[in-house]
Amino acid sequence: MSDYLTIHPENPQQRLISQAAQIVRKGGVIVYPTDSVYAIGCHIGDKQALDRIRSIRDVNKNHNFTLMCRDLSELASYARVDNTAFRSLKAHTPGPFTFILQATSEVPRRLMHPKRKTIGLRVPDSPIVQALLEELGEPMMSVTLILPGDEYPLSDPYDIRSALESRVDVLIDGGYCGLEPTTVIDMTGPLPEITRQGMGDFAS
Repeated sequence: MSDYLTIHPENPQQRLISQAAQIVRKGGVIVYPTDSVYAIGCHIGDKQALDRIRSIRDVNKNHNFTLMCRDLSELASYARVDNTAFRSLKAHTPGPFTFILQATSEVPRRLMHPKRKTIGLRVPDSPIVQALLEELGEPMMSVTLILPGDEYPLSDPYDIRSALESRVDVLIDGGYCGLEPTTVIDMTGPLPEITRQGMGDFAS
């Protein structure tokens, strides 16, 4: 049975944020709302929790996870970017974008694309996520909450609860989310390349 926490989307209750963060630190799997869709995540260093998420999503070890970050100050630890790319990231964060970047050696191998050695990085414009990441003091590994066989992410907290109550450790109800995921931009080439057009409007 998971903890079900109703958290205000604009003014998150610190007591509940601390409760959720404590569960994540102990290896828990969390479902939470972002500025685009609901996501499912865990502590950055927890392989067992990562494997649980893969099982829930029914994805293999090559499926890309995203690092949810508070801001770009955490960027240097996990990704390599030049000045041009950094300016572009700064112009589009926080927001509904996922950037594909060259990973540094700090990134656990299981999080990288196995052949390209890249990592997805995201700075969400969500008070709930920002408060959670601030409390954790480090990024979270995350992936969009799309269940096997579904075309779209789950957006209703009550639907999520009925589907996953016994499989995750904490579920944050921040109200309805949208169905449109982030825009994904590959920053590893000479020019940014949009690999998935989603919610964000990217102008390089």
